Amino acid sequence: MPLVRLNRKGRSEMTDRAADIVSPTTDRPLPDKTTAADARAQGRFGHDKPTVDNSIVLLIDHQIGLMVSTRDTSTVVELRSNVLGLARTAKALQLPTLISASNAQWQNGDTVPELKELFPDTAIIRRTGIINAYEDPAFRSAFDAIVEQTGRRHVIIAGVTIGTCCTFPTLFASQRRVPSVPRHRRLRRLEQYEIDAAVARMTRAGTEPVTTFSLACEMQEDWKRETANAMLDPFFQNLPEYGYVAQNFWNNVEATPSPIHSPPSRDKTRRHTTPEWRARSSGR
Repeated sequence: MPLVRLNRKGRSEMTDRAADIVSPTTDRPLPDKTTAADARAQGRFGHDKPTVDNSIVLLIDHQIGLMVSTRDTSTVVELRSNVLGLARTAKALQLPTLISASNAQWQNGDTVPELKELFPDTAIIRRTGIINAYEDPAFRSAFDAIVEQTGRRHVIIAGVTIGTCCTFPTLFASQRRVPSVPRHRRLRRLEQYEIDAAVARMTRAGTEPVTTFSLACEMQEDWKRETANAMLDPFFQNLPEYGYVAQNFWNNVEATPSPIHSPPSRDKTRRHTTPEWRARSSGR
């Protein structure tokens, strides 16, 4: 039996397909029916989900002298964009963030200026020789203080070198039974074997390597969350493959009739259509 549906222009058309099921804009993500602890107790994999309420971000040794020696990206610009994508995600979600630098006074150079601009109120913990950030007394003290004050125990770690800056603190955090998520998209390495060995060490320790924007989506959960506007920034700035598509749509949203009609006060999916947001997204 032919059915009637709205096409992309908001007009009725005949179709043999079953009608789409459109979830209400009031729907929220459902929690898993089984906790990670229960799954592990039954001998199965237990996914301890990182959230905006349980996570801490560690940005380790993203310094000019170390970034320029990358071998895992086509350019330093690509590596920098990956790092800043995570940093902007942390800022958008208001996650507690620690930044550390190693031997900044010598060959490794200063922390990349964009990180300083994103976190002007965050003191950079400058290690003067200790390689593993987690073994540095000042860094450990700052990390312990965040854990004790906030109760957050999910650690997202990004280091400029995957074999040292990222792996070493990850192993220590895992030994402490703090769930760790090493961010593993284009971290600097010297050879492919370094990546393979580092990932093997970290996963054996119970951690979950993850890419920047997979993690960003997992933590955002729902584009109707109040952080959605702020979370568009890392996608627009550092994932242009998606950012251009989204930006083009919202720049032309007034000329795009929507087949879904919800009360403006409750339909948060249209909050990006304000003149102020459009001016910002179009660069005006």
